[in-house]
Parts: sequence; structure tokens; C-alpha cells
Amino acid sequence: MPRVWDKFITETDRAVYQGSGYGARTGFGSRPAVLVIDVNYAFTGDRDQPIVESIKAWRNSCGAAGWAAIPPTQRLLAAARDRQIPVFFSTGIDSRPDGFDRGGWAHKNNRSAEDLPAARAQSAKRGNDIVNEIAPQPHEILIEKIKPSAFHGTPLLGYLIDLGIDTLIVTGTTTSGCVRASVLDAFSQNYKITIVEECTFDRFESSHAINLFDMHCKYCDVLPLDEVTAYFDTLERGLYAGKIAFPAARETVPA
Repeated sequence: MPRVWDKFITETDRAVYQGSGYGARTGFGSRPAVLVIDVNYAFTGDRDQPIVESIKAWRNSCGAAGWAAIPPTQRLLAAARDRQIPVFFSTGIDSRPDGFDRGGWAHKNNRSAEDLPAARAQSAKRGNDIVNEIAPQPHEILIEKIKPSAFHGTPLLGYLIDLGIDTLIVTGTTTSGCVRASVLDAFSQNYKITIVEECTFDRFESSHAINLFDMHCKYCDVLPLDEVTAYFDTLERGLYAGKIAFPAARETVPA
């Protein structure tokens, strides 16, 4: 099947990929969780518009690419929730007024001061709020972080251990930044990892494609949404009963 990275890969790249043994299928385990990384207004903007317009107000925005990932992410979440699979969301932490806790984030962007509370006070949306269309349900867990990886300085790993998770289904943004950092940390903990291609996005088309290719080669599987939801269908509902208070399953009303 065509892949998002195909147009960026040279013939030499393809020969190395095929001859080196990279890209073997990791596969799924038996106890998954979904990790939705940073799908907040800071990274999508507060409306669906071209990125060159969106970044005028939201400097980190991925614009239309972010909004295009929302419907497939809704489908993924619906499938996970139907099977009572744990869902974790990550987002940033609002900065201190003096910006001290921005750390390295302040070094590489000359608009980073726009993230300070005073600069965002008049905004209609709070940048770190998860986009309403995929907002966490009450039983789901929001991880607040200050660095790219959802694991760095957060309780995420402890939660995964407590639940006996062996597989992470990863979505979100940016592919080259927080998604990649989180995937590498999960890989270092020996999790089986799948990135859902349609549910990830980046502000740079080339960075998105090449990072998906590179992670698929070495660290995880990058798969289409339909394949991931088909995997969910094979799982028994109630794997995490007694750990998380999932809402009761909806009854089907006869026609």
C-alpha cells in the first residue's frame, strides 16, 4: 500500500531498507493502551485553517493537518472506548508568569514569549486544552508534561506498569517532536508500539513523513487506522476491570 513517506525516499534508501533487515513487524501484544499526544489548541489552532494563517495566532499550530487528524482520532477513540481500552492524553503545563520553567523551549523560537500567561490572557481558547472534539472522558487520564516525551517527569510509566500494559497505540503531534520522543522512551521500556498513521500530524510535511518512516524502520509499527481498530475487535472487553471505572456499555435498542 502507498505510504506517506514514499515520495521522500530515494532508490538507495529503498535498497538499504530492504537489504538491512529494518522495518520488521513488531506486532501487537494482548494488553494495549492508547496514548494521544498533545492534540490541543496550541498545536491545532482554534479553528481549521491553512497553517500559514493559523501560526499567526498560534505559533506552534499545525493548521489544517491537525484538524484533518481529528476525525480518524475520533474513530480510534470510539473503538478503544467500546472495548474499554485505557486512553491516556498528554498536554503541556501552563508556564510560570516569569517563564523560568520554559527551560530549553525558550532557546529555539523567537516567539516563545507568546506562551506566557499574560500573552494568552485574551485568547478564546486555552492552548493546553485538548481539542473539544476528542476531549478526555472522566475515567481517562490526562498527563501534564513540560518536555517533549510524555514519559519525562510524569507518572505515565507507573500507570502503565500498574495496568499491565504491553502495547501502546500512539497518536498525536508533532510526529517529529513529542510523538517521536515518547515513542523512543516507550521503546526503551520494551513496549510494543504502533503509531496510527492517519492520527498523527506535524507542521512540516517532510518531517512528518520522514520521522514516520524512520520510526517504522527501527522502533515501532506505523499502521493504518483500519488495521488498529481490527486489532481492538479481537480483544476481550473488560481486560482492565477493577482498575479503571469504565462507563457501562451502552445497550443496543431494537429497531
